[in-house]
Amino acid sequence: MRILIVGGSGLLGGELVRQATTAGQIVAATYLTRPGAVPGAEWLPLDVRDRKAVFGLIGAIGPDVVVNAAFRQPDWETIAVDPTAVIVRTSLIIGDGGSAHEDMVHALAAGDTDGVLFTDDVRCPVHVSDLAAALLELAGSDRAGTHHAAGADAMSRYELGRLIARRDGLDPSRLPSGRRAGTDVPGPLDVRLDCRLTQRHLTTRLRGAREFLRQPRSNGSLS
Repeated sequence: MRILIVGGSGLLGGELVRQATTAGQIVAATYLTRPGAVPGAEWLPLDVRDRKAVFGLIGAIGPDVVVNAAFRQPDWETIAVDPTAVIVRTSLIIGDGGSAHEDMVHALAAGDTDGVLFTDDVRCPVHVSDLAAALLELAGSDRAGTHHAAGADAMSRYELGRLIARRDGLDPSRLPSGRRAGTDVPGPLDVRLDCRLTQRHLTTRLRGAREFLRQPRSNGSLS
């Protein structure tokens, strides 16, 4: 299968490229500023907001599947997709290092940055390898429409931070906590994704953070 992974240089995109190439797929991956470090793919520059460039690249490559892993939170032009496609809603993406939340936990524990981890902001963290595997499964299926693919455990950002700290040999007591309620941070406080329907159609098991953060981090990190 020929796969085009848009946003292949990010945390999720890089894991998608790694898994797809390992499985023997023909992979082309795009980047906005610099190519990813995962070998085995053809790396191509692309601004996904340029519709002419997007259609030109798809026409040139002729992929069987296009996976859009490009992400810029306030940018609708980057994340909007065709409603006839497989659309996946997910949560905080955690890796073996390299994710934004893991970097923040390390900086807070070292006293290198200001801020707090919210005790009342609830999400369902997912491991990047689980999410990438689920996306590739869904991309190869005929299950168009919206799917939930997140971790099995709902928890606050503060609890998640403490789990990351313990895994990485940091002192969890050094992590400052606070409440998001009453601040000007936009968005809902409690976002719990029910993934049971999606999980029934996957062979990939979407683990909870209490499981995948239980073991010490392996050497190296995802790019």
